[in-house]
Amino acid sequence: MPATPPQPRRTVVIILLDRIVAIAAAVRRVVTGRGDVSRAAWVALVAALGVLIATAVSVVGVLRTPEELAPVTLDPPPSADQVGTLPTDTPRAGQARPAATSPTRPASPQATATSPTPTPEPSTTTPTPTPATAPPTPAALSADFAIAENSLLSYGAAVTINNPGQVPVAQWKLVVTLPRESLRVSSVEGAWASQDGAVWTFVPDESAGQVPGTASVRVTFRVNGASIGSAPTACTIDEVACTGLPD
Repeated sequence: MPATPPQPRRTVVIILLDRIVAIAAAVRRVVTGRGDVSRAAWVALVAALGVLIATAVSVVGVLRTPEELAPVTLDPPPSADQVGTLPTDTPRAGQARPAATSPTRPASPQATATSPTPTPEPSTTTPTPTPATAPPTPAALSADFAIAENSLLSYGAAVTINNPGQVPVAQWKLVVTLPRESLRVSSVEGAWASQDGAVWTFVPDESAGQVPGTASVRVTFRVNGASIGSAPTACTIDEVACTGLPD
């Protein structure tokens, strides 16, 4: 006996179309066969026909986007070589997993503990160098000329050099001008004497040295010659005129 050929598979669209055709035929039979069909029967038929049409439209719209109905592909099961040996610490199905214990947190320090005082960093500011103080300026010296003793052929002279300031004066120059070059100076004490014609210059020696502050030194000498008209005509100390010269 020959085998019955397999029936072609009916799709959803074909089934819906067959339903719609069957319902349309039934409606036509009702309309042509019976003229006294009630209004409720007409409403029911029209509603059923609308539902089938809407269902068919929805199914057709879905079938036009087959990518949305694509079946989900599953990964193939692992092979025997890939499975390997399960780790001993891996829990099996149905086996209870031990509860995880969190590490114990160290106790926080007390709130009343004082924080250490930070050590101040050394200052990196370079100190401004202080300008060197200029040494004080010595005051101008003054001198007082006087004739100490007078004789027939000579007289003695004394010059007192005064320092009115606080700073000692190490160097000074006393200049005495005599009326004639023939007059000679001798017995000099407190200075070194040198002659240039009638002009005699005196500078400090080891015995007198500098003039201390607010103090004085004395230079004495003797002028040899006739005492008449032999008094000095000029006297200066550091170019400042002496006092006490005879008129």
